[in-house]
Amino acid sequence: MKPYTVVLIIPTGIGATIGGYAGDALPVARAIAKSCDRLITHPNVLNGAQLYWPLPNAFYVEGFGLDQFAKGHWGLQSVHQNRVGLILDRAIEPDLRLRHLQVAEGCRATLGLNLTDYVVTDAPLDVELRSSASGASWGTIGNTGSLLRAAEALIQQAQAQAIAIVARFPDDLDRLALEKYRHGCGVDPLAGAEAVISHLIVRQFRIPAAHAPALSPLPLDPSISPKSAAEEIGYTFLPCVLVGLSRAPQFVTQPTHESIWTDQVDAVIIPESACGGSAILSFSQQKTVIIAVENNQTMMQVSPEPIGIKAIKVNSYIEALGLLVAHRAGISFESLNPSIFPLRCLSNVL
Repeated sequence: MKPYTVVLIIPTGIGATIGGYAGDALPVARAIAKSCDRLITHPNVLNGAQLYWPLPNAFYVEGFGLDQFAKGHWGLQSVHQNRVGLILDRAIEPDLRLRHLQVAEGCRATLGLNLTDYVVTDAPLDVELRSSASGASWGTIGNTGSLLRAAEALIQQAQAQAIAIVARFPDDLDRLALEKYRHGCGVDPLAGAEAVISHLIVRQFRIPAAHAPALSPLPLDPSISPKSAAEEIGYTFLPCVLVGLSRAPQFVTQPTHESIWTDQVDAVIIPESACGGSAILSFSQQKTVIIAVENNQTMMQVSPEPIGIKAIKVNSYIEALGLLVAHRAGISFESLNPSIFPLRCLSNVL
């Protein structure tokens, strides 16, 4: 029987009420993973700073790679283990750099991850943070060449198969925006810039990549939201990135016996107001069932209908799980309603 495959998308940096914080979409991913054979999702869903949850049937796919997969340009090839290379921004202070190296060593010794020697960029990456008029976050990198040279060294000299990047992010964040985020009612100010960093690596080298920001610890606040608490428990967000990359699928451009391609996806789940991204637009051209979750509100404010996407709207991820179970079982959604419209006779065709 064909494996039942689901894609879960929660775009980063747009203030999603579920998935807009550090790992708060992990419970959703865990539940969906139990309802399908293969779950394809991205770091924004699975990363929880120092917290993570191993999902044997989940595919950890960076956002640009997910876009290419949805377009049918790239396939996903599962792996037993990747050799993960680590890039550290030269702008990271010595003590903070040591903290991140100790995390990497801990992941080797405690989790058995296969890491290469690390590289420090030849110049500071010079990350700057921005926000759009809608409130979504984004950012820029001043020294993209330094980032790409570091990745190339890891690939060529250390045979890295996946790349983890730790860039020094500014500490002088918008205080009001940061406080709102820490208290569960704002947009992640770092997420947009993080996506730019990983996109560059994946686009250039076609290997898995993900980013963890380096920041000075924030002052203790007893009133923070449970949704942002995962970011408060240590010096680094690196553990979940290393774990995710250790089993991230490789990207392939030619089909193999075991590779997964976009036409094998059965269902895609997306926030109802976040349907403007490249991946969902591509999936909408397939025979894929698209499920739009209404109570996961975002700043994007792009619903399915205005852009011609045919989607089944549900109120919550719990309802989405019910649809997945019915769809996987081959049960018509209409048959689960209290009333069913009778069949109609089509006009005779000569």
